[in-house]
Amino acid sequence: MPHLRSIIFLAASLVISSHLVAQDADSVALSKEFQLQAELTLSETRAEDQALELMTQAANYDPGNLKANYEAGDLHLRTIGKSLAVKYFLRVYQRDPAYRFDIEYWIGRSYQYGEQFDKALEFYAKYQAKLKSKPNYQGKDKVPASEVERRVYECQNGKEFISNPREFSIINIGREINSEFEDYAPVLNENENEIVFTSRRREGNLNQDVFDDNKPYEDIFVASKISSSWTVAKNIGGQVNTAYHDSNLAMSSDGNTLFIYNDDNGGDIYFCERVNGQWSEPQPLPGIINSSYEENSVSISRDEKTIYFSSNRPGGFGGLDIYKAIQNEKGEWSNVKNLGPKINTEFDDTSPFIDYDQKTLYFSTKGRKGMGGYDIFKSTITGTATDGSEWSEPENIGYPINTPDDDVFYVRSKDGKRAYYSSVREDGLGYTDIYMITDPVPVVAEKKPEPKPEPPKVEVPKKDTVAVAVVKEPVKEPVKEPEKKPEKKPEPVKLNPSTFLVKVIDAANENPLDARISLKGLKDNVIVPMQSNAAGEYTFSISATQTKDYRLSVEVEGYSFQNINVKLDGASANPKSVNRTVSMRKLQVGSVSILRNIYFDFDKASFKTEAYPELNKLLSMMQQNTNLNVEIGGHTDAYGSKEVNMRLSKRRAEAVKDYLVKKGIDARRITAVGYGKSKPLASNDDEEEGRELNRRVEFKVLKN
Repeated sequence: MPHLRSIIFLAASLVISSHLVAQDADSVALSKEFQLQAELTLSETRAEDQALELMTQAANYDPGNLKANYEAGDLHLRTIGKSLAVKYFLRVYQRDPAYRFDIEYWIGRSYQYGEQFDKALEFYAKYQAKLKSKPNYQGKDKVPASEVERRVYECQNGKEFISNPREFSIINIGREINSEFEDYAPVLNENENEIVFTSRRREGNLNQDVFDDNKPYEDIFVASKISSSWTVAKNIGGQVNTAYHDSNLAMSSDGNTLFIYNDDNGGDIYFCERVNGQWSEPQPLPGIINSSYEENSVSISRDEKTIYFSSNRPGGFGGLDIYKAIQNEKGEWSNVKNLGPKINTEFDDTSPFIDYDQKTLYFSTKGRKGMGGYDIFKSTITGTATDGSEWSEPENIGYPINTPDDDVFYVRSKDGKRAYYSSVREDGLGYTDIYMITDPVPVVAEKKPEPKPEPPKVEVPKKDTVAVAVVKEPVKEPVKEPEKKPEKKPEPVKLNPSTFLVKVIDAANENPLDARISLKGLKDNVIVPMQSNAAGEYTFSISATQTKDYRLSVEVEGYSFQNINVKLDGASANPKSVNRTVSMRKLQVGSVSILRNIYFDFDKASFKTEAYPELNKLLSMMQQNTNLNVEIGGHTDAYGSKEVNMRLSKRRAEAVKDYLVKKGIDARRITAVGYGKSKPLASNDDEEEGRELNRRVEFKVLKN
């Protein structure tokens, strides 16, 4: 059996040699060679990322290779670029609609992942019509009607949630914690000064070999917060981690008990304790929580007397269910109970987190009113039952926390102002990253309170200063207090949202373009609601009460993307309306675009966390336009010597190229060039903005 690295080396050799003969070789033959290498990789390993790179090459060399294109789409759905699958499925569908019975379903599935719900519904409807026309079809490529109905329901929910985004601020926790590999399952102590999470990063892993998917093994990592900044995460150590897969599940509020997952016995929950700064060896939970079935997530109450966990043991409502257990006098977990139909469904229900109030439960489910994959829901103990057996109707916590993909591993802070979870988002450093969620506090403008009326003065009769014997003072009548009028509470000023009207056009002919467009807070990533009433026209409704910086993102396939920073007024009694036309330029040979939002550490070629949204837009453009070849040009300001600036600009251009190549872009499509300070866009003389403008990265289209 060939070793995985041998397969990857063989594939790499094929990539290198192919560009030498591509001008003369038959593209159909090249497509078959790449396809064979992809199939060999999958048959000998589970390295889907590497197989995807090869299969995508096969599909792009020959769009008529239906098998390669279908497999490229399928592999995209099995990795993180799920919305990219539609391109390859559509090639199959347009050439041979009968290639697979369920091809319309998979096109719809990819559109759903890309949040293009109307297109998804269109193809789900086509597949439903096919099912009705052939009710007796029993092929393996049949997706049952019940599953399609569920997807339709999810798309309808998705349209509702996205049209009313919640004002969550979702910020990448940073490169000190996240890596280019998977980082997930964050847990924190109640002081929020320590975070423990699972990572498949190579650096710091106890096993320098790789698993059979060609990625490092899971290890548990830890970081501390010092002066509001996280330290660089480190491996928690060999007392807890092994040379194989290790994953954390939960942490007690004091941070001294850590729960981890052990895949023995079908999947069990273990725990370890920290004494004098040292972690004990993990042991299985005492009591009857673990079974011969899978127990794969857990949360412990703040008083450490109740545990919530998930299991697929018999007797549940279907798939994984959430259970609770109580600690008895012996310190063992007993009295295990299913949380019942108010929480559990026929689908998988998992990833519980019991909040610090010990009565609010957050969990992830594939059922209920979700928009696809696992969605996070919230429920609270209600009623008079002392055992907490009655729960409120679970509520979807909303978009943009929840997406059509899996959303799990959600935990809250003690004060309820923040939450943490792992997700695949456009500003990610790698695969899944860890994010902090903040619910912004709305600022309400109020009228100044009117001054309170002073009560009228009551004159008290003066005492007689003449001494008179035995004479009684006259009885004074009680003074009647004036009636107090109820104070009027100041009525808040009625604020109306301001509007930002954006028109997207083709720069060459000014025709309107349908775009993938968004407006988010530059610092907090809060999404601004948007409506579109005509082709290429988009209206954003801004309810923030203060002037704020935003980033407008516009993408059209076949055009250079744009990320534009804008400052906009917020809601007010007299709201403003601002118009903006965005001219999109086609990716034609010779066109140059500036990547204005790629930030590097000072005098280095390492990316700041803020650079990744721009890098990932560039990656997406390269993925969508597979014939595109570009030059990445690095530029500096005039400070420093010519030689130093030339080297620095080249290193920065190469850093961008390396990032794209690691994400699966063929290295032959990218040329990295350093221009130093030779091509300034503005003056460098005592002009901070000019120097900043000159420190840039550009991409130039060489071929398309």
